[in-house]
Amino acid sequence: MARRGDSDTLSTQVRERLRRDILVGLWHPGEKLQLAALSAHYETSSTVVREALTRLTGARLIELKPNRGFFVPTLSLDELRDFNELRCRAEEFGIKLAIERGNLQWESEAHAAHHTLERTPRHAEDGTGRVTEEWLLAHDNFHAKLLSSCGLPVLVELAATLADGNSLYRRWAVPTKELLSRDIEEEHREILKAATDRDADLAGKLLRQHYSATMELIMKAGLLPEATNGSSK
Repeated sequence: MARRGDSDTLSTQVRERLRRDILVGLWHPGEKLQLAALSAHYETSSTVVREALTRLTGARLIELKPNRGFFVPTLSLDELRDFNELRCRAEEFGIKLAIERGNLQWESEAHAAHHTLERTPRHAEDGTGRVTEEWLLAHDNFHAKLLSSCGLPVLVELAATLADGNSLYRRWAVPTKELLSRDIEEEHREILKAATDRDADLAGKLLRQHYSATMELIMKAGLLPEATNGSSK
């Protein structure tokens, strides 16, 4: 029989794989997630899959509907502004603490995370405008590293949850020319410079502008039909 520690590790691995698959659009918003199919896909037991799904409900990447099962949440632009405001407020406070408490190692790690992000292709080469999984991971790591020295694990966890929500909206936004051509790389450079220059006010302001620009472009572009139809399969 598997030890509890092994079970926890397996559940964490499946949860992370499931999280990434949702963020890159393997399943559509509103789609029902069948335990048997997921167990086969991830080559593990339905118990492990159920635990992973349950844990992801707390991160708002899975919705549990009583007597119906687990679903990928449908998306609503009405909620996007609320999510963005909460994220901005949380990270404005978090980056201030991170700058106050961060040491030289934090600065070095932030630069390293940014270096990786800069050299990771943002869009797939298939012409769809799809954001690559590798870029999403590098982007998450960069923003997480900026907050990592704040000393508040609860805030870091909240920021990560809100970042995932934003990534899901970005994945299902209509790929307009404005979204595809935005100079997000320069925005990241400016944020990093403000943080490592220890300018907390500017860093917070730039983070808000960065996130709000994404939100406004998504609001203007709208969402793909697959994100709002609420598939029941």
